[in-house]
Amino acid sequence: MPSTAFEGAIEYGRALAAIPSPEVNAIPIGPLQIHFYALCILAGVIVAVLWSERRWKAMGGEPGTIMDMAVWAVILGLIGGRLYHVISDAQLYFGPGKEPIRAFYIWEGGLGIWGAIPLGALGVWLVARKRGLSMSKLSFAIAPTIPLAQAIGRWGNYFNQELFGRPTDLPWAVEINLTPEGYLRAGMEPGVTTYHPTFLYESLWCLGLAILLAYLGRRFESTLQGGRLFALYVMGYCVGRFWIEYLRVDPANDFLGMRLNNWTSIVVFLGALAYFVWAGSRLERFSTAVVPHGHDAGTQVFGDTSARDTDDQGTVYSAVDTDDSGFDQVTDASSGAGTEYHPRPERSSSEGSAEDGAEGAGGDSGSKPE
Repeated sequence: MPSTAFEGAIEYGRALAAIPSPEVNAIPIGPLQIHFYALCILAGVIVAVLWSERRWKAMGGEPGTIMDMAVWAVILGLIGGRLYHVISDAQLYFGPGKEPIRAFYIWEGGLGIWGAIPLGALGVWLVARKRGLSMSKLSFAIAPTIPLAQAIGRWGNYFNQELFGRPTDLPWAVEINLTPEGYLRAGMEPGVTTYHPTFLYESLWCLGLAILLAYLGRRFESTLQGGRLFALYVMGYCVGRFWIEYLRVDPANDFLGMRLNNWTSIVVFLGALAYFVWAGSRLERFSTAVVPHGHDAGTQVFGDTSARDTDDQGTVYSAVDTDDSGFDQVTDASSGAGTEYHPRPERSSSEGSAEDGAEGAGGDSGSKPE
């Protein structure tokens, strides 16, 4: 191709090959509009919950536990994510000529992960504390699934044609169109139509992070308990978000020459690193309970119980948490005849007297989360 044509493509921001933008971002169903942004987030949540359930079951947990927690985690996570977005980008909703009511229009995009994760974790903690389950174990099961959900959810930004980066003529540039009313979208430059697809960069980064965390969890399972695997997720995401944030051109508040989200990435990374180091020195003090204490006063019986009415064989007691912290210490207690407490149950089954019960459940004590 002649050099003049190549120079013209750069001048007007048109890549020689580019990712086309979708023509629509919603499906009309009667009076309703089903937005692809919401569908992408929903798809990410479903995949994360299913994978978390599988990992939790492999660790000895009861099926359905993650599903129960997901209800509160998703609700609080959405609230927290929206609050962070509205607070950190208040200029988009408040001020002369703005419509504050649009702060509630979540389908138009705008969820801050920095608010979604803390409040979502609060939802998990509330249910875990009520049931006496270990937040250490739960965080281990959930850690790789969250970046996978983010990888899927980021495609909602593609359908909304938002959160793109600086102009570029790279072959994988994304083509951004004017709004249906003919206006420039936030961050667009006049005459420029192709930009860095930062949604794609973050999606690929999160996908790679999910795979890495799953591998590290299997390879270094014993040393990444106590919330340390989750801390690795936080640090890994912060690193990716920091450099991706530099490419974005959407309106954002700056502080000392950097976007607010860059500073947030630094602070959160340091906090996660400090926790990773701190938790590594006290792994034995974290609760390992994967069996709810609400079942028969803290017990769970595997297999047929008809022949065990007069003894406790096959009964496994969960390590019930005894303090109010998110990551509780293991409760030391003496067990009765035929029962055994497990300081670190991979599957909720005991040895010796409970061997028959474990076989009845078909459990494999050596299985690991996928």
